[in-house]
Amino acid sequence: MKVVSSLKSLKKRHRDCRVVRRKGRVYVICKSNPRFKARQG
Repeated sequence: MKVVSSLKSLKKRHRDCRVVRRKGRVYVICKSNPRFKARQG
């Protein structure tokens, strides 16, 4: 999982990517390709 300063680019990188907020952090989760997982904050 990468820690990224901006999640805007990660959202467009795959069609299955979802941006999710949990506990004050923003995550990108991708079911079909888990290597796109990322975290912000």
